[in-house]
Amino acid sequence: MTGWTPIDCHAHTTMSDGELTVPELIELVRARGVRPSVTDHLSTDVSLAVKSVDAVRAYLDELEPYDVAIGGEFCFHDLLWRELPDDLAARFTHRIGSLHAVHVPGAGRPLSMFRRTLPDLLTASKYMDLHLDDLERLASEMPVDILAHPTLLPLPIRNLPTDELWTDAREERMVDALFDAGIAFEISNRYRPHERLVQRAYDRGVQLSLGSDGHTRAQVGDLAFPLELAKRVGAEESSLFDPFVHGTRAAR
Repeated sequence: MTGWTPIDCHAHTTMSDGELTVPELIELVRARGVRPSVTDHLSTDVSLAVKSVDAVRAYLDELEPYDVAIGGEFCFHDLLWRELPDDLAARFTHRIGSLHAVHVPGAGRPLSMFRRTLPDLLTASKYMDLHLDDLERLASEMPVDILAHPTLLPLPIRNLPTDELWTDAREERMVDALFDAGIAFEISNRYRPHERLVQRAYDRGVQLSLGSDGHTRAQVGDLAFPLELAKRVGAEESSLFDPFVHGTRAAR
């Protein structure tokens, strides 16, 4: 597509846990031939995040003067996204939903992706079924445009064999939920999905998006892997999620 430039739909600044200011991020991402967006953590359960409705309003006010896509990354297990009034939701170019923690029956709090042990008696297989349960709830309840890092899993099982964790049935549950909800699948440069799942999502008709999930100078705007994988599964450039082309669910 002549004149097409990719957009990094997922990157962080010093307004949450990134190392770059907004102007620094914009300048660096553009220097890499990529269009920038700012999608900081908006959650009461992430360190250094924007943590209240008033703080979200201030975040949007801060970003408004810049020529940049204005996004935000919300945690499904957190309540802030549910408290957001319509007037604030309408000011985002796009919103991202994340499973940074998953509900486990009987547990006192959701299980974080960064916890170093699983609860007693919770096997990897049982966890994966709970993970897909929450993912389906996210897709049906959360008014977001993109699912961030779809294959991010808890530390104790993150490096287990892909086929052991991501069975055909589980992959089908994910892509069906995203397709039914109209939520895009992020090809994350930070937490890289396996090609079979991306191919399954694309073949199902799920839109793909590109995200560095960048927090550092080296990470923001780095879309080489997401772009290459999108091309390998057959996605055309013009089909990749772009909030300025495809809009946001808040406005649909």
